Amino acid sequence: MSETATRPSTARGQATRERIVTAAAQLMFERGVAGTSTPDVRDAAAVSSSQIYHYFADKSALTRAVIEFQAARILDGQQALLGRLDSMRALRAWRDAVVSIVRDLDCRGGCPLGSLTNELADSDPLARAALADSFTRWTTAIEDGLRAMVDRGVLRDDTDPHHLALATVAALQGGLILTRAHRDTEALEAGLDAMLERIAFHAAP
Repeated sequence: MSETATRPSTARGQATRERIVTAAAQLMFERGVAGTSTPDVRDAAAVSSSQIYHYFADKSALTRAVIEFQAARILDGQQALLGRLDSMRALRAWRDAVVSIVRDLDCRGGCPLGSLTNELADSDPLARAALADSFTRWTTAIEDGLRAMVDRGVLRDDTDPHHLALATVAALQGGLILTRAHRDTEALEAGLDAMLERIAFHAAP
């Protein structure tokens, strides 16, 4: 199924579509997908129902657009750090930035992609595939940084960047769940610190 019923052909149409997706993303983050109706999105975006269905064939298509939006926002927001993960210092700066973002949100909401995964992975195959792709892109961004550290001689040649990047994302997601439950960042910090220690274990002599 195509993500949209009609792709915007004008700047005005693109702006309208973006307003719909942004509103839907905020509502789904706060209420979940099941708790967000099309009329809710219509009112929040200040558009008509016909405009929503002009750009999105159904709610499932809109949800996949929200997944794409959230993935892009996360990666774009971290790109300044993810794009130069070439040292342990850079990794620590990324870790500190992630923890700071969660603290600024008062440890509420968790990861938008993680929350959507919990809700949709077992019931919506298309959404699950989109979420898996989003996590792959996130993992790849970290993996590229670790691979650069191997190429620069910061990490040993026998380091497995993919394995370490995947474990880092897993530690991040698990830490976010516990952080959301406890309303503090201790678990998130512990998980990320453990992964940084593991990465540092591969430091070249």
